[in-house]
Parts: sequence; structure tokens; C-alpha cells
Amino acid sequence: MGTAGPGGRTQKPPGTPRGWGDAIPPGPPGPPGPPAGVVPTPQTPLAGSPLIQRHTARVLPVDDEGRVLLLHGWDPHRPEDPFWFTVGGAADEGESLRDAGARELYEETRIAVNPERLGDPIAENVVEFSWGGHRIAQHQTFYAVGVGSVEVSLEGLDQWERATTDKYGWLWPEDLEADERPAHPDIPDLIRKAVATVR
Repeated sequence: MGTAGPGGRTQKPPGTPRGWGDAIPPGPPGPPGPPAGVVPTPQTPLAGSPLIQRHTARVLPVDDEGRVLLLHGWDPHRPEDPFWFTVGGAADEGESLRDAGARELYEETRIAVNPERLGDPIAENVVEFSWGGHRIAQHQTFYAVGVGSVEVSLEGLDQWERATTDKYGWLWPEDLEADERPAHPDIPDLIRKAVATVR
């Protein structure tokens, strides 16, 4: 982990890739009651468990250097297998995907943008995966937005997000094609598309 330098800024140890945020201390998992559309708390995997359907907005913030902000975390049942994933989450009842994207961007990173700045989606897909013992079919709509040079904070993450997310990073596609693992193999190409869209 980095150390506090002059002015309270963080100094990364030698060899730390540029744009990587500090680790955050995981909060203790509590017994939250998730709203509709949010994945329930982890459980013991059950054979034949129902498939949870989620409609999510994913946001790729692009900085002045052409990097995209991603979060780094893991499935609570597989903490030894972490990955990088896009900012975003499920839309609340009656909420548009664009509004959900702007809300999730602020909640997860404290970057505030007007929902209209997200524009048209740059991609859509459906992925099926397991998380915390639940089977999930996630309908994903991706947005790109230029944010320039901004401060990022993970203080808005909820208990389960804090327990399964340790850092953020401003990454180029090549970072995920070398040693770092993306949550889905499409993410490097999504980064390229996001950068091309905002420039």
C-alpha cells in the first residue's frame, strides 16, 4: 500500500502502475437488505438456484490521457481470483439506465456528471455468471463519458462492495492484455471504444 507523502497525497511504492488507487480497508459484511435488482448477499451455493435477472448501466469514465477508470475486486466465494470491472449497477424501479449510470458513477467513485452527458450507449451485452453463490444473467448497457482530471473516492461503496473491492485504477487496454485480469474479455475493446467516443 502507498504511504502518505507531502500534503497528505499518497506516494506509491516503486513499480506501482500509474493511475492505481490505494487499497481500501474492507468493511465488515453486514446483513443488508438489498433493494430490487441488487444481487442478494452471498449464500452457500445451491444446485439449481434460480437465475437472477439484472438490467444494469455500466459507465466507462475517460481521463485526459485516454485511460478508463475501473474497479478491482472479487467474488466473495473466490477471493483468490480477483479481476477488474466497470463502474455501474442495476437501475432502480422507474429509473432510466442513463440516470442509473450517473447515480452509480457518483455512488461508487464520487465522480458527478449530468446523466445527459452519458449520451447514447456505446455497447450492450448479456453475461451470465455467479457471484456469492447466486446465478446471475446481467443485461449490460455501456456508456462512455470524458471526465478529465478528477479525484476518485471509494467512500460511497456499500458494505458488501467494500468487502469485495480493494482499489481503483485508470487503465489502458494493454494493461488488461498483459498481467491484469478483466472481469470479461470484452473490457479492453470497450475501453478502446469509450476513448474513441469521447475524443
